[in-house]
Amino acid sequence: MQKDNNKIMIVGTGNVGASIGYCLISGRHTVNELILTDINMEDAEGEAMDLRDTLAVNQNFVKIRSGTYEEEAGDCDIIVITAGVPQAKGGETRMELLQKNASIMKGIVDPIMKAGFNGIFIVVSNPMDVMTYLVWKYSGLPTEQIIGSGTVLDSARLRYRIAEKTGVSPKSVHAYQIGEHGDSEFSLWSLANIGGMPIRRFLNESEQSEIEDYARNEAYEIINRKGATYYGIGACVTDIIDNILGDEKRVMPVSTYDTFTDTFHGFPSVIGRDGVIKRLEIELSEEEGIKLQKSVNAIKSAIGEATTN
Repeated sequence: MQKDNNKIMIVGTGNVGASIGYCLISGRHTVNELILTDINMEDAEGEAMDLRDTLAVNQNFVKIRSGTYEEEAGDCDIIVITAGVPQAKGGETRMELLQKNASIMKGIVDPIMKAGFNGIFIVVSNPMDVMTYLVWKYSGLPTEQIIGSGTVLDSARLRYRIAEKTGVSPKSVHAYQIGEHGDSEFSLWSLANIGGMPIRRFLNESEQSEIEDYARNEAYEIINRKGATYYGIGACVTDIIDNILGDEKRVMPVSTYDTFTDTFHGFPSVIGRDGVIKRLEIELSEEEGIKLQKSVNAIKSAIGEATTN
């Protein structure tokens, strides 16, 4: 695996890819090189040009350019895959994107691996957990080097809403959405806390239910209003990248491989320079265990559909 380049490639320069790129260069991050690639290379170069225009006034300096898999992928530390068809207005679920995006993924991963890539994949394309599984299968890399964006964004939404209700900073709220990044995800209330105090001291069951629905469904509300979501995921993927490049070993609910279920799904995991260090062994309540199994079943069913068509 690469150790010293701090070179990132973003595959797909639509709203999500461009937002991740902007987040990566607009603050004090450890990225040295940023490569943008897209099926439409004119668009990729346009985004690179636009991002380069910020360098004279940004806090740090990053080498930014467009490039192909063959030219640039081999020595990347991290490749972020955002390419694919986005969710449409009108309530299209992430799983309904399955056939559209599964066919795109192999055409991305094969040339990346032929270029000699041996870094870490971060998969953002939806349905994200299934796409992460396919990237693992297509790449042949160890599971430790395959990470999906998971429920990091969903957990950020959860923490923000809890903070709003309780009058504290979201940074002081410790709570996770886990499972599928989709309709079967759920809040891990049994371990949620503020300053070490259990969440039940702050919120009753009705309030917890309302907040959980908000975290699960806010993406649909945003899409119905503005057509897409991208700022939130841009910030969250940048946070994942910072965790990896800085070898911070922070716990994040990214989508990682679970050997017991043979799926990738969002679950608190320790992340560092080598990728996934470990998934935490968390004792779930009986109700949470049932919910997680339901979520895993949804992912497994979709994987079966994607791999038999």
